[in-house]
Amino acid sequence: MSDKEKKVLLTIPMYPDMELAAAKTASVLAELKGFDEGEVEEIQLAIIETCINAFEHSQSDENEVHIQFLLEDDQLQFKITDRGVGITSDTLDGTRLLGNPGLHPDLPKRGRGLQIIRSLMDEVDIETSPDGTTVSVIKRKKETTP
Repeated sequence: MSDKEKKVLLTIPMYPDMELAAAKTASVLAELKGFDEGEVEEIQLAIIETCINAFEHSQSDENEVHIQFLLEDDQLQFKITDRGVGITSDTLDGTRLLGNPGLHPDLPKRGRGLQIIRSLMDEVDIETSPDGTTVSVIKRKKETTP
């Protein structure tokens, strides 16, 4: 597989349900690389949560999310970038929501996106600035025994 075949770029508008297009793309790529059904579902959920966070919180004038998928033999990496306002450190560590339950009165149902992503993926890295945010995620294939 050449370097070009290892990378897939996708730009989606911030329209309702467009995160499902990103999830479908991730699903096809994960299946191509031999991830099992459970891993594919975890990847899809992480993509959906990351896109929804960008849609709801980025305040991007561009109204687009840029997704880069990188395929390796034993892992799938994706980077989701918005060109919005960035994320505050208290949002990243969860203290903003926990310290202000009135911010999200339905907190048990909302505000857990980053926690979900971190629990499903092997690595999660977030780079943020006032010019936007990139969430980089890696999912490794499980070791299979013969």
